[in-house]
Amino acid sequence: MQVSVIIVNYNVRAFLENSLNSVLKALKGIDGEIIVVDNASDDGSIEMVRQKFPQINLMVNNKNVGFAAANNQGIRISKGEYLLLLNPDTILQENTIKIMLNFLERNKDVGLAGCKILNPDGSLQLACRRSFPSPWVAFTKIIGLSNLFPRVPLFGKYNLEYLDPEKSYEVDAVSGSFMFVRRKVAEEVGGLDEQFFMYGEDLDWCYRIKEAGWKIYYVHETQVIHYKGESVRRSNIDEVKLFYEAMRLFVKKHFSRGIISTGLLSFGIAVRELAALISKSIRQLQAPISDFVFVNLSLLVGEYIWFGEILHFPSHAYPVIFIVPALIIISSMYFFGIYTKRKLSATHASGAVIFGYIILSALTFFFKQYAFSRMVVAISGVLNFFLLPGWRLIARSILKSPEHQKRSLFGRRTLIVGVDKKGEELLRKLRTRVDDGYEVVGFIDMSRKYIGEQISGVEILGSIDNIGKIIEEKRVSDVIFSTDSLPYTDILTVIARGTNRAVNFRMVPSSLDVIVGKTHIDELDDIPLVDIDYNINKTSRRILKRIFDIIIAGILLLLVYPFILIRKKSSAPLGKFGKTIILIPDVMKGKLSLVGPPNYLLSSDDNKMHEYCGKYGVTGLVQLNYRNDLTIEEIENYNLYYAKNQSLILDFEILIKTITMIIKKERNY
Repeated sequence: MQVSVIIVNYNVRAFLENSLNSVLKALKGIDGEIIVVDNASDDGSIEMVRQKFPQINLMVNNKNVGFAAANNQGIRISKGEYLLLLNPDTILQENTIKIMLNFLERNKDVGLAGCKILNPDGSLQLACRRSFPSPWVAFTKIIGLSNLFPRVPLFGKYNLEYLDPEKSYEVDAVSGSFMFVRRKVAEEVGGLDEQFFMYGEDLDWCYRIKEAGWKIYYVHETQVIHYKGESVRRSNIDEVKLFYEAMRLFVKKHFSRGIISTGLLSFGIAVRELAALISKSIRQLQAPISDFVFVNLSLLVGEYIWFGEILHFPSHAYPVIFIVPALIIISSMYFFGIYTKRKLSATHASGAVIFGYIILSALTFFFKQYAFSRMVVAISGVLNFFLLPGWRLIARSILKSPEHQKRSLFGRRTLIVGVDKKGEELLRKLRTRVDDGYEVVGFIDMSRKYIGEQISGVEILGSIDNIGKIIEEKRVSDVIFSTDSLPYTDILTVIARGTNRAVNFRMVPSSLDVIVGKTHIDELDDIPLVDIDYNINKTSRRILKRIFDIIIAGILLLLVYPFILIRKKSSAPLGKFGKTIILIPDVMKGKLSLVGPPNYLLSSDDNKMHEYCGKYGVTGLVQLNYRNDLTIEEIENYNLYYAKNQSLILDFEILIKTITMIIKKERNY
């Protein structure tokens, strides 16, 4: 047998399925085997492999024995002349194994080799070619010289950034996510050192292989995608602690000859670990720290507005003034879930500010020695009502990650690559998942032959050849590949070309039940979760919605409606905008709302189905997404989503998008 592919899996079912499909294609024409060693996954990985890949040799551990030990299990039962140790969150090109096999066949002095490894956004993973952390290399890394001068060989040895990634050459080490090694080398130096639970075992193996006289090579002629760190994200493993423990072990094994160098390396590792822990803690506390600063700034501004100066109160009171109000607001934020599951929710932040200032006002009544000025508290309350939700809205608009765009009507402009039945089925599933926020703007075909034609109301915009131009023109944020429609080689080429664009490239396994993205996996089940407690049914939401309707409709009635009415009486055509404005009096009367299900549903036989959505609307999600073939199921999903998630922010977004859509259509007309 030529090649044994060994994959250690831990709770990354969807990634593993994708990876196995790519490995099977890459093994075509090669005498090979695949061994999956599962480290006690509980996410259905084992069942998936047994059901979909019965030809694969599956080993199941009853506990997580670590990366090194599990790989050694696979090595021990493997039969191949060459071994490929592969992470489960990788995708291979069709030619990857063949190219690596040919390279080692041609270069008999090379014991282990790795290939070009890309991030999901097409950028190069620096760890795919690197040096050993010798005292000098570690020193340049620790004090930042390697980051300041990555192109200077003297300082940039850590990640070898001064070397051209489009050439092959000898290196010290390659990434443990893809290691192609001769069996006789593994037998000569032994398997991975099982003292390393995770991290560092790849460096240690490369070091021992080089010490045995073999060369390590980086091969640029083929590439893989590595999603990196998916298993860690699905575990309670402290990766920072494990990583630096592995570094200490590596230094102890290979650089303990001199007391000074060992001491320097140990000191450097300790410094880096401390910095990493501080950085991790600060990241977690960014939002509370920001709120703390804003609350105190608003108090100072309130003091200046009311008294004409800051630090007007007795100096002994400021420790309390600067700490207690901020802690009350932060506690209120925490109580409203702002620091946990609703991190960028402006609506909940507004509620938390109101709640916090009610408590604060009550406390000033009981602690009169600190009740210097209720007006200052009131002014700071008004400021924070805008500041604390405001910075979250700004953050939402700036941050591009799918998590933050998930509930935005302006996020996830999506292209589907593939126009076959699976592509069409994917479109249907995305439409039923209103909550995920995918807005499919078009299809990409393999050729230009059918450009301009439509599939279920969505146009085929282009082919693989010009996908980059379409991404630019349509401001696409997500590209989803239907993997059966396109070779992995072409997928990787498209991703590599998109390095400079802020685009999330995603893949859908053949089962069409998930979308694999670089930051998370979206489930694509057909049945939306039904929440009984709809926002639209809450009394407070209905009152706020009615006030919002009256304010906006009142403004439109005074400033816009008279012109539309004059135009109507002159028998001039009103256009889409005029037909919308002419309904505003009904909003003031309470017959309609600005946002809600379309009023044409009133005439449908089953209009009672829409009663849970509140009043019918001048505009709404259904109106925004209207097309001739809109199905009843899709209308229900839009209405259900609106009923569950109604908020003033959502209403405002829908109104803005309606205005934008009307302007665009009338301009095109």
